[in-house]
Amino acid sequence: MSILSTRAISSADAIDTVFRFFSSYRDGVDDKDVRADLTFGNPHEMPLPAMVAAIKARMEPKSANWFAYKTSEEEPRTVIAKALGAELGLPFHPEDIAMTQGAFGAVALAFSLLLDPGDECIIPLPGWFCYATTLRARNAVPVPVPLAEATFDLDVAAIEAAILPRTRIVVVNTPHNPTGVIYSRERLTELAAMLTRKSAEFGRPIFILSDEPYRRIRFDGVPFTSPAAVYPHTLIDYSYGKILLAPGLRIGYLAICPSMPEADKQALRAAALTSQVGGGWNFPDAPLQYAVADLERMSIDIGELQRKRDRLHGALTQWGYSMTRPEGTFYLWGRAPGGDSVGFIRRLADQGVFVMPGTLFDRPTDFRISLTGTAEMVEASLPVFEAATER
Repeated sequence: MSILSTRAISSADAIDTVFRFFSSYRDGVDDKDVRADLTFGNPHEMPLPAMVAAIKARMEPKSANWFAYKTSEEEPRTVIAKALGAELGLPFHPEDIAMTQGAFGAVALAFSLLLDPGDECIIPLPGWFCYATTLRARNAVPVPVPLAEATFDLDVAAIEAAILPRTRIVVVNTPHNPTGVIYSRERLTELAAMLTRKSAEFGRPIFILSDEPYRRIRFDGVPFTSPAAVYPHTLIDYSYGKILLAPGLRIGYLAICPSMPEADKQALRAAALTSQVGGGWNFPDAPLQYAVADLERMSIDIGELQRKRDRLHGALTQWGYSMTRPEGTFYLWGRAPGGDSVGFIRRLADQGVFVMPGTLFDRPTDFRISLTGTAEMVEASLPVFEAATER
């Protein structure tokens, strides 16, 4: 008999594959033998100097309560409401914004606000590998629904078929990790119409959680539509860690769609604070909140990311790989030669190139490349990718 709670065991089981990969993928490999680590979306160069300067400036206390307990502070909420409103064309109010420990904290907050034990949440397949473990930690039920096979677009019919009376949330991740697909306004409108119909059928709203941490990382001028623009019962999560390529800076937010019925908005606003406290003080550290006005104006070089995307995508497709051309995010997604991602990544690893197997996304035929490696890493990896097609 285990001393652990069933939800702790279930949550661990849901992410076991990821943790085993993370702890062992470079076992026995000397750093000098690594040509390119293209696994996780981590930085491989020094951070943005302006970001460092902004945070340093906010570390210097300007009052006795500078480092006192902080919840969702008024100044960053006001800055975000204005900026987000201008970006999405929606009239956000500062009270619509809950400051969180990154987008991960915002996802966890949304799940805590909306889900009772046994409630169901539809998540995309393939999709981010932390949805399921976060749901299981709340005794909620993840329901993976495959994206459209050829395009990785939303499959609205498949989502509808998976909706049951206990469905409370549909997660929409756009731009999508791991494929880089951005969903069109037309597809989101189709989803919204279906959810409106199903919500009426069950007598309570089915929410969209719009997972948007890569919203500002888009290529080729591809436009972006948030589900909040077409569906009132939408919550948006966002992280500054992506646009700044600083995932260790845990600051983000959960935003309530302004067109949501007023009574529902008020209920969510009132419950967010206590849910964040009960969730382990799920607020960003004080200096990060003070720096939001500066962080809002900063970005890594999206053009450089696009150049690395073009270099890798062009080379791999030339050599016969079946690759999805990402419209956004840090990632390039494709089919492993022979359809065996584990065997494929082992062959690459033997030559000092590391990528992520699709098994972490419940897609054992595919693999993911992170574009956050340096340009030098990209060039060093290309001969290894080319040789891997010959096996």
